Amino acid sequence: MSQIDSTAIISTSAKVGSRVRIGSYAIVGDGVELGDDCIVENNAILTGPARVGRENHFYSHCAIGGTRDFADPSIPGWLEIGDANEFREFSTVSHGTDKGGNGTRIGSHNLVMSYVNIAHDCIIGNHTILVNGAQLSGHIHVEDYATIGSFCRVNQSCRVGSHSYITGDCVITEDVLPFSRVVAPRETRCYGMNKVGLEKSGFSPERIQPIEQAYRFLLRSKLNTTQAVEEMLGTLSHSEDVLAIVRFIESARGRGLTK
Repeated sequence: MSQIDSTAIISTSAKVGSRVRIGSYAIVGDGVELGDDCIVENNAILTGPARVGRENHFYSHCAIGGTRDFADPSIPGWLEIGDANEFREFSTVSHGTDKGGNGTRIGSHNLVMSYVNIAHDCIIGNHTILVNGAQLSGHIHVEDYATIGSFCRVNQSCRVGSHSYITGDCVITEDVLPFSRVVAPRETRCYGMNKVGLEKSGFSPERIQPIEQAYRFLLRSKLNTTQAVEEMLGTLSHSEDVLAIVRFIESARGRGLTK
């Protein structure tokens, strides 16, 4: 049995699952499909078309959905959200546009903290953390277990690799490698492997060692990126994680790497 406050506005075309709680003055708009066990706090706004999975928590004053293609606002974008995500106060998520395949996709078990903006056509994986005030431009792909620090700005079409950690106040204009740690005390650069994050995710020392060696090739040696990849393939190809780094580099779209 769902609990819906009498002041909440629920569109007649919205679909609300079981055991959903919707607080006072919340809005669930046209074309929203809200899965079981979701919580929509007071004054939160969900705008369709949007398909939302189970056990998501939308905190007060977040605005989920909205914004269409400025060139042609009549083209309907869409938004897809997985399970067990948290969208904290004043966070915003936009629909997709016609130029980006028309969709914004957010996976499961993500924490989207206060004042975070996820713009149109972004793809967010699973188990990511977007810290207070992080700003994601359009067409960004954030892979699983990545953390983007407070007040980071990520430029349009950048990729943020899995298990990477970007500290606060970074300006990201190039792709961020998987498993890396990016810090910007004066300029944005990669300082090596995100060892603490990998250990928290259960990576064993044996699994971490080849990743650490790969970053030595990339950052500490005098090799250029092409030569570093050759060394990784020659000496570390037994590691699936290292091969994931290589595939990430080889699929770059000309933006360069944060090094």
